Amino acid sequence: MPEGKPAGVRCVQLSADNRCLLFGKPERPAVCSRLRPLEEMCGASTDEALARLTFLERATAPSFLPVLPRPRTR
Repeated sequence: MPEGKPAGVRCVQLSADNRCLLFGKPERPAVCSRLRPLEEMCGASTDEALARLTFLERATAPSFLPVLPRPRTR
């Protein structure tokens, strides 16, 4: 995903059993290689990990800010 992975979108490099298809390959993104799973992030099961990651994605998503018209200058 050259432009990054949007929140809520499944990584295109995950297999059907949620394994990284780029694991151990030089083209694997650095952010993935540096990520170290912790219990706080992953929990004790796949379901718990997905729930926690979904929460983190939503909690860190940019807020919707309406674009207000600029004031007129004279």
